[in-house]
Amino acid sequence: MTVKFKKLKENAKIPSYGSPYAAGADLYSAEDGDICIEPGQTAMIHTGIAIELPSGVAGLVYARSGMACKRGLAPANKVGVIDSDYRGELIVALHNHGTQPQTVAACDRIAQLVITPCFTAEFVEADELSQTVRGGGGFGSTGVK
Repeated sequence: MTVKFKKLKENAKIPSYGSPYAAGADLYSAEDGDICIEPGQTAMIHTGIAIELPSGVAGLVYARSGMACKRGLAPANKVGVIDSDYRGELIVALHNHGTQPQTVAACDRIAQLVITPCFTAEFVEADELSQTVRGGGGFGSTGVK
């Protein structure tokens, strides 16, 4: 799949995969300087790029595991959703879940972008739904006897 992108800032970096089988492409900070994120605070980190996703797919912005586990930094909305008709700059709302201030430098990897198929459903109201073994059990109900 080809995804067009446009640099909006000169220092923007192209999203890149860390290994041949990586599911997510790293997104990079294109801020002009360091950004300090205090504990419990969120900073809007600009990537300096816009992308053109093909119809039928969505871009999902996830935390980078190392950044989240080692530094407590992860997207504030947990998973960002980029619709295929969005053409604006990719901005990551990076939240500091830790107890120490964290600095994000220009060109740091800040999140990862997973491109996935996305279906549009037609919602049809029904008087009854089909029966299943699970039924209405939710929130930890499976596997419980």
